[in-house]
Amino acid sequence: MSSELVIDAHHHVWTADYPWLASKPEFAPIKRDYGVADLRDNLRAAGVDRTVLVESGWNHPSETVEFLHLAGAVDEVAGVVGYIDLLDPQLRNTLARYTSHPRSRYLVGLRDQVQFRPEADFLARPDVIEALRVASTVVPTFDLVVRVDQLPAAAHAAAAVPGLVFVVDHLGKPQIRDGSDGLRTWWEAIAPLAKHPNVTAKLSGLVTEADWQRWTPADLRPFVQAALELFGPDRLMFGSDWPVCELAATYSRVKDALTEVLGRPDPDVFGGTAARTYQLGEL
Repeated sequence: MSSELVIDAHHHVWTADYPWLASKPEFAPIKRDYGVADLRDNLRAAGVDRTVLVESGWNHPSETVEFLHLAGAVDEVAGVVGYIDLLDPQLRNTLARYTSHPRSRYLVGLRDQVQFRPEADFLARPDVIEALRVASTVVPTFDLVVRVDQLPAAAHAAAAVPGLVFVVDHLGKPQIRDGSDGLRTWWEAIAPLAKHPNVTAKLSGLVTEADWQRWTPADLRPFVQAALELFGPDRLMFGSDWPVCELAATYSRVKDALTEVLGRPDPDVFGGTAARTYQLGEL
């Protein structure tokens, strides 16, 4: 895949009947169908060429199967991060279902909704480490959608499974709305994780961790600058987190804000890192 392409490393599609959309009244603005036509309109407006479609919270393998079909039919979707339950006793069967799919080449990663696990140390559990090792035989990456208090356990997992690349979604969800306090708490938790060479991170989901109504690029800047210091641009990638981002900003505004904070459209952040991390190749 050409390094000149702009790649969105994190977005979703869904239908209005996804249960989590009805779980909180503040999700009402995005409780509708978001499909390929909506995606293409936003990509065109923002100047994005390719994307990585991430599991959207249906929490069942059927969604991943559907997304693999979609990836083969939609040129813009270069890869899919599919769903797994790390505690699923049938995990190997689920992975076999994915790898036997005629469009399995689009499966570039997996993700469990770890952020909703109550334990801070979930990712350090021996059975979870074993599940991650099994996942590493199928895909090159595992996306970490985690809370800040779960980042230390993620560092344990990264050390235990060095052959798997861990991708920190949304920078580990720092509390940007808390300003310097949020920055300090997040830095202390993510810095040890960033030391592992098999860990990358997404500059995604930041506007929804800020004040939805009043955020500015200046609110994001300390967190992005800290991420650059910890990871470097060659281990960071742009992700829109669309349509979730619409709670706080349009797709284009998210991309423009990150460009403003970075000072330029960095070729690693806006394409190169995603292409390498997810091994997107020539699709």
